[in-house]
Amino acid sequence: MIKKILVPTDFSVQAENALRVAADLAKRHDAEINLLHMLELPMQLVDGAYGGAKSELPEAIFFMKLAHQKFQAMMASPFLDGITVIETAEFDGAFEGIMDYAKKYEADMIVMGTHGASGLQEFFVGSNTEKVVRNSEIPVLVIKNRHEKFEIKNFVYALDFQAENHNAFKQAIAFAKINDVKLHGLYVNTPGDFRSTHEVEAQMKKFIDEYGAIDNYTLNIYNDSTVESGILHFAEMVNSGLVGIATHGRKGLAHFLNGSLSEGLVNHANRPVITFKI
Repeated sequence: MIKKILVPTDFSVQAENALRVAADLAKRHDAEINLLHMLELPMQLVDGAYGGAKSELPEAIFFMKLAHQKFQAMMASPFLDGITVIETAEFDGAFEGIMDYAKKYEADMIVMGTHGASGLQEFFVGSNTEKVVRNSEIPVLVIKNRHEKFEIKNFVYALDFQAENHNAFKQAIAFAKINDVKLHGLYVNTPGDFRSTHEVEAQMKKFIDEYGAIDNYTLNIYNDSTVESGILHFAEMVNSGLVGIATHGRKGLAHFLNGSLSEGLVNHANRPVITFKI
């Protein structure tokens, strides 16, 4: 069930792309959106803004008012008509603020924008997006491009059949079901970790049998030089509107789903990527 969607924003084009997708999801699920902007100010400004006697207090108030003006302009967008949108501006670091607020707000998922392989801008800098993806307890949907309408028919989800990944796969199944999309379970065979078709099919059957009846799905084996390229090539082949992977939280990503794969998919995939916590 999706009832609360958290959208971190730096008021960039990429953040608006994420908000457009969140709006479509909100309309589909009768959910509300919380737009979150983190004001990363020098500590003396933060102290003043929270009641200290610092002389820089007017500057902190100025930045808060500026953020409010940008919120008002963004929330006047026609694509948000009929949706409950809450604006929130807080003084904190980007990653820490998003994580803390997601818990406080009791968000069901996070939708955020990215510039892709060229790097992340403003508060989506460096490893912040990767940190959110890796550490979030709730699904994170990362959007790169503009979608006039976020409609997905095919959803590719990368499998490695590890027992610890069952929770993430259950979340992926639930997401596919509530959004009425076809789930394509995918195992990528690589030269460095090659398994026979017979072996993989047996693992697939055992893995899927634990979930009972799953409607509208396929199981697939794809050979490629790397797991990342295999996921991307297969997603292109089936014209998938979404790619999903499991994340292992603070311990890194499970098995072949390591940090570099997660970051690589987020940066290199031209289609949206969603992650689920193991």
